[in-house]
Amino acid sequence: MSKKENYESKTEALLLPIAEKNHVEIYDVEYVKEGSEWYLRAYIDREGGVSINDCEAVSRELSDALDREDFVEDAYILEVSSPGLGRVLKKDKHLQRSLGDKVELKTYKPVNGSREFEGILKSFDGSTVTIQNEEEELQFDRKDIAVIKLAFDF
Repeated sequence: MSKKENYESKTEALLLPIAEKNHVEIYDVEYVKEGSEWYLRAYIDREGGVSINDCEAVSRELSDALDREDFVEDAYILEVSSPGLGRVLKKDKHLQRSLGDKVELKTYKPVNGSREFEGILKSFDGSTVTIQNEEEELQFDRKDIAVIKLAFDF
């Protein structure tokens, strides 16, 4: 397990009872370097969305727990937030919850001359994701997908 995966896994374990206490669910945890800074991000959600007060309460408790456990070797910035409207669908549970929703999908390399697709998320399994656009149903190998996220129109 890489340092990144280890930190994310340990943080998620610390976050679980905090999320339950605050009646939110863990959407994702990520440990990333942006520029010269490390960020430990926890994304929380619930039916109907989360408020700034939810994020603040979870952040305070998680910060205290991380200080007690002190397993992150680098200096980092802790962020707790909602995954947002255009949330990235990383895990099977994200895809399952988004079946029937409009998504944007980007591939690593062109497929039929394009790398960007939009459509309704129809199905997925361990190796493929299927979307329906206006003309046809398109199936993609999951290994070829750079990102899939919810689409939103203003």
